[in-house]
Amino acid sequence: MGIMARIANLLTGWRNEQSVTFALLFKKFKSILERNNRILELMADMGDKLGGEYIFDSKYIEDATFELNDQIFKLISDMSVLTQNKNTALFLAFERIQHILQEEIAGRRHPEGGRMVLPFQDIGIEAEDEVGGKISQLGDISNRLHLQTPNGFAITTTAFFAFMSHSGLLDLAQKGIEQWDGTDQELHELADLMQSRIMDSPLPWRLVAQIDAMIDVLSKCPVHPLRLALRSSAWGEDGDSSFAGQYATELNVPPDRVVEAYKTVIASTYSFEAWRYRLDRGYHENEVAMAVGCQIMADSRISGVLFTCTQTSSAACESMIVSATWGGGAAVVAGETATDTIYLSRTPPYPSFTRAIARKMRRLVPAARGDLVWEDVPENLQNIPCLTDRQLEQLARAGMSLERYYKRPQDVEWTFDSLGELHILQSRPLRPGGDAGLSVLVQDATRKAEIIFAGKGLVAQRGVAVGKVVLVDHNTDLDQFPEGGILVSKFTSPRYARVMRRACGIITDVGSPTGHMATIAREQRVPALVNTEEATRLLRNDDEITLDATQNIVYRGRVAELDRFERSESDMFEESYEYRLLRRLLKHITPLNLVDPHSEDFKPQACKTYHDITRYIHEKAVEALVVLSQRHDALHHAPARRLMDGPPLGLTIIDAGGGTNCQPEAPTLNMEEITSVPLLAFLQGMSISGMWDTAPVPVDLGSFMSSFTRTFTASMAGPETVGRNLAVALRDYMNVNMRLGYHYNTIDAYISEQINDNYIYFRFIGGVTELVRRSRRARFVANVLDRFDFRVEVHGDLVVGRIKKLSVTRMLVRMHMLGGLVGYARQLDARLNSDELVEKHAQAFLEAIKSTIPAELAEPTGGKHNGAAHLGA
Repeated sequence: MGIMARIANLLTGWRNEQSVTFALLFKKFKSILERNNRILELMADMGDKLGGEYIFDSKYIEDATFELNDQIFKLISDMSVLTQNKNTALFLAFERIQHILQEEIAGRRHPEGGRMVLPFQDIGIEAEDEVGGKISQLGDISNRLHLQTPNGFAITTTAFFAFMSHSGLLDLAQKGIEQWDGTDQELHELADLMQSRIMDSPLPWRLVAQIDAMIDVLSKCPVHPLRLALRSSAWGEDGDSSFAGQYATELNVPPDRVVEAYKTVIASTYSFEAWRYRLDRGYHENEVAMAVGCQIMADSRISGVLFTCTQTSSAACESMIVSATWGGGAAVVAGETATDTIYLSRTPPYPSFTRAIARKMRRLVPAARGDLVWEDVPENLQNIPCLTDRQLEQLARAGMSLERYYKRPQDVEWTFDSLGELHILQSRPLRPGGDAGLSVLVQDATRKAEIIFAGKGLVAQRGVAVGKVVLVDHNTDLDQFPEGGILVSKFTSPRYARVMRRACGIITDVGSPTGHMATIAREQRVPALVNTEEATRLLRNDDEITLDATQNIVYRGRVAELDRFERSESDMFEESYEYRLLRRLLKHITPLNLVDPHSEDFKPQACKTYHDITRYIHEKAVEALVVLSQRHDALHHAPARRLMDGPPLGLTIIDAGGGTNCQPEAPTLNMEEITSVPLLAFLQGMSISGMWDTAPVPVDLGSFMSSFTRTFTASMAGPETVGRNLAVALRDYMNVNMRLGYHYNTIDAYISEQINDNYIYFRFIGGVTELVRRSRRARFVANVLDRFDFRVEVHGDLVVGRIKKLSVTRMLVRMHMLGGLVGYARQLDARLNSDELVEKHAQAFLEAIKSTIPAELAEPTGGKHNGAAHLGA
């Protein structure tokens, strides 16, 4: 049975009934929350496995993926029942992702469709499958870090498979390696056969046409004559395996030789050395694909290599090392020429420690008809430094920017052209050797360092981060987040995905290691500590700190030895097929693209990963529940009772399951019989605070008639808008719809021990006065909500506030506050005859509500607000 037929059967029973009770639909909502949490737990566990501290095998991968597939399918099914909707687009996204995962596990990794060529301006790290690791990083460096790289285009892995499949070469390689007897001699013979067949086989005509079109575009650049550098960019190259020197690079290639040079690079995929390298590391043939970068040849005057972290003794532990020579850099990486060697500080302005200036007698330069040739260096340049202090500083800045961005020390190939412009040619992870004596220095340094706090919160991603504190909240412009900052926030948020590449660490007051942001932090390998409760109180903007998210300690200042130890530790990652397979699977599981629920792209058709589907459903399930709780037909079986005490609301409470403990036949109830956790906190806040103002206030006739007209119009909408104050209650949930005078409130909340599920939605609109005063009251309400860390939207006299993923205690504080706020603001618009009174009333309310919060709900104060101005953590 097809997937759509299965879901149609699920919905048939529900649609045959005239209506479904809210209690039954709420069970589906709770099932969605439970599946959401299980999916996030599975993602977290799979991400943790890549940390290298856990042993796993192919059965773990298959079992975890199977359960994930099952949970995602059932999650969409539950959503379909909750919304009475087929959710076709979600199921199609699920089927597409599931197919990719199944193909990966089965060892069939050929991309279907796709583009054969891609210009560099369209390439980022997300295109790694299409263009390989090396070129995807170069695209990222240019388009996101805005460091200069030679312009060009990539011939993709889709082109590789089109060429190799069309010529029967993939089958030849697969059968050859299956029949290989294990000897070097036979592998040599197989490699020679593959390479000669590749060079003799024609490229598909469509590929040749697209390459020619790209070359025509580059020919319009002011570079004459046009020469290109063709660089290998295989799957896995410059990633966890470097493949350094295993694949071909063709330099100074004229346009009419690009096709031949392309085949030369492809043929190098099957050289004896490259094949032996892959076999020694357990690579399967389905892991082999070669993209090729075609770049305008840089006019190299000075070239070389930068290591952003030295592998020397601890005496030079805080240094970078630069090797530089005149002309092209190929001779430097090949070790064929003398180079200047300069050690630089890793701290701005990056002064040099030592310089060893070599006698550089020859250099590589482009030949007139292609390739490179040696020429003598002019005598006056042979014994002088290649690089000026300004160039060294520029190079060091670029290197540190790359290291911060990729969260690892980098091995950077670079060149300065004849105009003095720096170009990054390549950047790959640097694997420093461990320093046996460094652990002793670390112990000594950490013993002397000042600890700001330790043992607080939960580690979401292990690692060490050193940098300046950057306090952020929901109003912060994340586009201005500085490179290398440590993000400190009250809450976790998927919005922070935007700065993960720039942040070197994350610390939050609240949050869960299985939440959306934690999943992204693991994916990006950003050290992260969540749920510390008071980080925003203890840390200040621009404080320099060291976050040790391995030992769960935050130190004041820079603990250089700890930072160096983290960089110099050998990677714990398993160089195994299983590790690489899991890493590939997670690329289709954990990245989050649907970050902003208000974006036009927040829709099922934009779901590219399982994380996207999970995030979308979680957000939309809450919205669906708010709508359902206001539908009378969904509540027709639930008992409704009048609240007899508490604030004078005229409130009718519908118990949809566990919201009260009164007798089944009772027509009324009292506050003490309410068992709904959020509803009781809300009503107690309204009652205990003493803010229910019953004194009449003066209202001018114009304001009253304006309000009367709006109220009359609203009443035409039906009883669901006005006519009674109604609360739907369950043990962990409430939805309250109230008209108090001439304004309207909706409060929807779910509060449980599962922090990832908790949320509050608050909506406030209306009033008896003219728009100016109503808008002032809206600003007052927004001001108070903001002090309690709600994400707030204001449109005229409409205020919408949202908050989620806080602990039960923190949620109850906010429910208590909302009760007081609704009572306090009931007639406040009539009193706000000036803008200055908005802030005064906000301060008065905050002082008053602070004194009414029960002691058992008290929490630390801190963050961007002080004292009564900030009661949340």
